[in-house]
Amino acid sequence: MTTDVDVVVLGLGPGGETVAAKLAKAGLSVVGIEARLVGGECPYYGCVPSKMMIAAAGTLAQARHVPQLAGAAQVQPDWAPVATRIREEATDDWDDTVAVERLESSGATFVRGTGTITGPGQVEVNGTTYAASRAVVVNTGTEPAIPPIDGLADTPYWTNRDVVQLTELPASLVVIGAGAIGAELAQVMARFGVQVTLLEVADRVLPPEEPEAGAMLQDAFVAEGMKVRTGVSISRVDHADGTFTVSLGDEQITADKLLVSAGRRSNLAGIGLEHMGADPEASTLETDERMRAGDRLWGIGDITGKGAFTHVSMYQADVAVRDILGEDGPWADYRAVARVTFTGPEVASVGLTEAQAREQGLDVRVASGDLGARGWLAKEEGLIKVVASDGVLVGATVVGSAGGEIMGMLATAIHARVPVETLLGMHYAYPTYHRAVESVLHDLD
Repeated sequence: MTTDVDVVVLGLGPGGETVAAKLAKAGLSVVGIEARLVGGECPYYGCVPSKMMIAAAGTLAQARHVPQLAGAAQVQPDWAPVATRIREEATDDWDDTVAVERLESSGATFVRGTGTITGPGQVEVNGTTYAASRAVVVNTGTEPAIPPIDGLADTPYWTNRDVVQLTELPASLVVIGAGAIGAELAQVMARFGVQVTLLEVADRVLPPEEPEAGAMLQDAFVAEGMKVRTGVSISRVDHADGTFTVSLGDEQITADKLLVSAGRRSNLAGIGLEHMGADPEASTLETDERMRAGDRLWGIGDITGKGAFTHVSMYQADVAVRDILGEDGPWADYRAVARVTFTGPEVASVGLTEAQAREQGLDVRVASGDLGARGWLAKEEGLIKVVASDGVLVGATVVGSAGGEIMGMLATAIHARVPVETLLGMHYAYPTYHRAVESVLHDLD
């Protein structure tokens, strides 16, 4: 059976749901297809439940700092209220009924199933072919990438999806991968009393970020009792009698559980991209500034390779909607993509790192400093680093408890190309964290 529609949205993560709802409200006939949960990874297995965990772990960490500043405190971690909040408040027990109803209330048609592109503008799901006259929008997202380590596939390892569903915590845990997800979850477990060993094949924690940020975060992890190993080569993983054994050459590390957090891979294989002129073997879907990937084909979200973040997906969704409706831009611009790793301290970045700027051949000026008076008052170490070229900022990194909030003004400066001279003429309230930005900017001269 074939049904004619204006638009098919294949995958309903945050961006796909946004596209489907906005186009339906604009009067187009829209079918949204999702095999799993409407809303995607973020609200059920990613940013929302993990940040609940991080908030709880952060409260424990703050209580442990009481003796430094305000007397004495006794801390007794309990995972039960965290698990209850995730199940009842964040995920509705991993039920997307509310999200489906929200989507359908916009006028879009929802289909639960695995969609496959079978021809130009044609998507088949559950025996029905939907023929889209205007657009097919692909938003199929990513899956945890599992490295080809000998023995790993035969073990009951965890991914982030398992961790957010925990009702009890193990006594010990090995985490493979010290990127944003691995770093966040490892610290949460450690703050709740789990003995954590964090392994990273790169030479530092948070490999994509500034080296200074990774070093500062690693020091914080070690100070909290975590074991951190970087530059490792994992030769094998075994599981026997309830214990994982991770082999690093001749050295072996054991733990009750193993979390694999070694990146993500795009869900593009087997969806039929070749039928619309796209490369079915590519790891990402190449798109232009309007999010077009081909004739009547748009791509948004993690699969575009422009940043695996919910806010990037929703930003791209708005761009795609404007283009499909024949409206004017603005079109996609990624020079000021903001990102935050919600560890303690937070690591927030926007734009280019120093290394990236130099690789692009820019005439780079760099300055860095601590969190100033506010950091001293709170007995908090931190870092602000800025990268400038041709009189404007092109990148910035902030490490500190308010890193993500300080980064907001720096993101605005980079996005709007505000001259450094203008930033130096601003008022910076004292004693705030963001006042430290002024001191760092002065050091650019």
